[in-house]
Amino acid sequence: MTSTPVLPADISVAKGWAPDSWRTKPILQDVDYPDQAHLDRVLEKLARLPPMVVPGEIHRLRQQLADVALGKAFLLQGGDCAELFDYCAQSPIEAKLKVLLQMSLVLIWGSRMPVVRIARIAGQYAKPRSKPTEMHEGQEILSYRGDNVNGYDPADRNPDPERLLGAYFHSAATLNYVRSILSEGFADLHHPSNWNLHHVKSSTLRQEYQTIVDRLTDALDFMKTIGADPNASSSSGIINALSTVDIFASHEGLLLDYEQSLTRLLVDPTDPTRQKYYNVGTHFLWIGDRTRQLNGAHIEYFRGIENPIGIKCGPSMKPDELVALLDVVDADKQPGKVTLITRYGADQVDKCLPGHIKAVQQSGHIVVWACDPMHGNTKQSVSGVKTRHLMDITRELSQAIRIHTQYGSHLGGVHLELTGDRVTECVGGSMELLDAELLERYETHCDPRLNYEQALDMAFLIAKYQEKKRGFSGVMSL
Repeated sequence: MTSTPVLPADISVAKGWAPDSWRTKPILQDVDYPDQAHLDRVLEKLARLPPMVVPGEIHRLRQQLADVALGKAFLLQGGDCAELFDYCAQSPIEAKLKVLLQMSLVLIWGSRMPVVRIARIAGQYAKPRSKPTEMHEGQEILSYRGDNVNGYDPADRNPDPERLLGAYFHSAATLNYVRSILSEGFADLHHPSNWNLHHVKSSTLRQEYQTIVDRLTDALDFMKTIGADPNASSSSGIINALSTVDIFASHEGLLLDYEQSLTRLLVDPTDPTRQKYYNVGTHFLWIGDRTRQLNGAHIEYFRGIENPIGIKCGPSMKPDELVALLDVVDADKQPGKVTLITRYGADQVDKCLPGHIKAVQQSGHIVVWACDPMHGNTKQSVSGVKTRHLMDITRELSQAIRIHTQYGSHLGGVHLELTGDRVTECVGGSMELLDAELLERYETHCDPRLNYEQALDMAFLIAKYQEKKRGFSGVMSL
């Protein structure tokens, strides 16, 4: 008896695209390595290492983002501005997951729809810079570009290819631990001790938050009663969604040498007769506002991968340019393939967002609209460090919701730089953090992040906005 031969799958790829076709295009934010032979050896090794994510996970995220684009789910994306290799440890990982899970529960309560959770984690090691050098103690040195390029210590600023291997192994270890604790029920966060609101200084606001927590707790207790509790035995057959949540990984696709090495031709799990190119280093990649040139290397790379992608949209993005970018990276106009992450600044939203919305609507692309209210609102503090004010962040977010409603669109998600730790990097919030307190625990090596309490502030406020089910004006006080 002879077996039926297995036919090779057809290769499905964008016209004229290959994993290295980006090398024919001009590139910005590239790294100049002093030893090219050393870099080549590292890249060859990276290309042999096993995938960190698989096509089935990537397609599951694409399906969930399609629901977000169609108004059936809400996107929560958050994490560190720039990860450090030192963050690959039990406590920082657990703290970050905890705040994202708690935020998502609050958002589910407010929106009455599923929340798609994407963490800026397990790969957010590279950062773009406005200048390649900086002054330090009267000397010009190379800028810190992230742990996968060079060191934060001024004496360790030469780019080192070995750090790319360090990025891979730290990312893999982080993802492994995330999967492990989620499979062990880490997502079960309905115990009252996890909802400490002592940081909320306003008694009125604390009572509003407590009302939300009480109603959440009641709902979760009801699930326990019907047998959906992860810690209670049940013969009801009810699937326990609380202990089986998805948390996807993401980072900015900045270093294309690294991204190309992790780009593999694999069978499409939704169509076994076809092979497609996947970036197996993460689930979701985004293009920064500094590297989105229409004829640039980053757009060329991004147009060929199957992963869902993000594009940061700032005030310099022209509406016709935005549509041209979408036509390149999403030629088939697939719902949720592209997430537009708007980052204008609170004073620029009214000027920029309406034109972008109308251009996309007329183009026929069905995108996820996410608001990044962080990057456009960075200021210099009196104490001499970069900071962000919660009032500005809230104002940009509330204006984005209002404008989307006004133009028949909908804000599908939020993109925040945050940490699960109690740092002091952003001013304001229900804890009323003052400028004078910033230096107490100012720990970021890049941009200021929301701390645990401030991140929950944003979740509670978004939940209240969502609950209203209609447009609104004004800004809630923090």
